[in-house]
Amino acid sequence: MDNKEKIKEILVESFIDSEDLNYDTPLISSGVLDSISMLQFIDKLEKVFEISFEAHEIDKDKFDSINLISTLVEEKKL
Repeated sequence: MDNKEKIKEILVESFIDSEDLNYDTPLISSGVLDSISMLQFIDKLEKVFEISFEAHEIDKDKFDSINLISTLVEEKKL
């Protein structure tokens, strides 16, 4: 399973009631994730991918779609 599929799986299991989620679906700007669920989601990402995000990296522009999150995860894993 690639990163994008893992990220989608986390979202569907814990935060979104629909499988109608594509890699470009706006997550924050459309209200799918609010501030509390965003923090919980980041915590799950850190555990699943064994990475850590710094406070300055947590930005709505970097976390607004699965594609953006996947890119950020890849950068953190390097």
